[in-house]
Amino acid sequence: MIYLDYQATTPLAPEAREVMMPWLAGPDEPGFANPHSPHKPGRAAAAAVEVAREQVAALLPPGGKVVFTGSATEALNLAILGLSPKRIAVSAIEHAAVLDTVQASDARVDVLANDSAGLVAPDTRIAAGTDIVAVMQVNNEIGTIQPVEALAEAAHAAGALFVCDAVQGAGKLAPPAGADLIALSAHKLYGPKGIGALWVRDGITLQPLIHGGGQEQGIRSGTLSPALCAGIGAAAALADARMEEDGGRLEALWRRARDMLSHWTLNGSTEQRWHGNLNLRVDGLDVARLMSELRDIAFSAGSACASGSGRTSHVLRAIGLDEAQAKSSIRLGFGRYTSLGEIEDACARINAAAAAQGV
Repeated sequence: MIYLDYQATTPLAPEAREVMMPWLAGPDEPGFANPHSPHKPGRAAAAAVEVAREQVAALLPPGGKVVFTGSATEALNLAILGLSPKRIAVSAIEHAAVLDTVQASDARVDVLANDSAGLVAPDTRIAAGTDIVAVMQVNNEIGTIQPVEALAEAAHAAGALFVCDAVQGAGKLAPPAGADLIALSAHKLYGPKGIGALWVRDGITLQPLIHGGGQEQGIRSGTLSPALCAGIGAAAALADARMEEDGGRLEALWRRARDMLSHWTLNGSTEQRWHGNLNLRVDGLDVARLMSELRDIAFSAGSACASGSGRTSHVLRAIGLDEAQAKSSIRLGFGRYTSLGEIEDACARINAAAAAQGV
């Protein structure tokens, strides 16, 4: 199997798995202890959680705290609903974790327009009275990198807080400067599934969404998993150490894939994008047939969160593609463990299968 769906999830780094194992211990080992218990094994588990918190914080700006959550989706719900906003501005190409959350709130929602490249203008006007502006760092479907620093400035000028979904950028790009709340997910940076984090700038108070024992700094109730915390911490530390190396490898993979698929049309900005995401289309392509014929290549026809829904990608529609063009698009995602040979093999076979359809 050639795995090219890194936007949906990344492989667990061996280094993260190794750090997790002692905290998955059986009854004869102390690693099973509750990190909120006051006895010695509990204190050891709590110490592991705090080490992980510091490792994740190293990927984020100074002057804030890291709150562990069950996912980036929970982190974004906490960031938005925990502020009880009356008016929110979001881009049209946000992840459902943001779009559905703002719709579930009682707030007035303003949609910030984007251009055909999938970018929100950095000088976008934010209406007076806006409480939150939410724009993602890197789009999960087309890989465009938004001008989040400029948009954070615009939000602050309007008196709003800036919430950033950094799921696809965390550990790969510098953190979004100026953001007030930043969400990330372990399994998008080579960590385990089932844990995310919300960075909260100092001085911001959130209302809890999950009530109970208040274990996580009084903001989130529920017993933390030392294993999952250790995993996200190790993955974050590894990403921080390898950021330049990983980025250089991806540039080489991107160039080769783009050369081999040069007759495909690129969806989204050519320049302002993360080069681990290649979203392309060939008009008239039957993507379902393509995927059926290439079952040993794992790639996507869109966001994994919306796969099987039958809905046309809201991101592709927002950049001006019609329904037929959106449904003739594929997303290839690659990363740390993708080899050049895998890229060449996959691209050659994708080209051949598309050509067999006469497109």
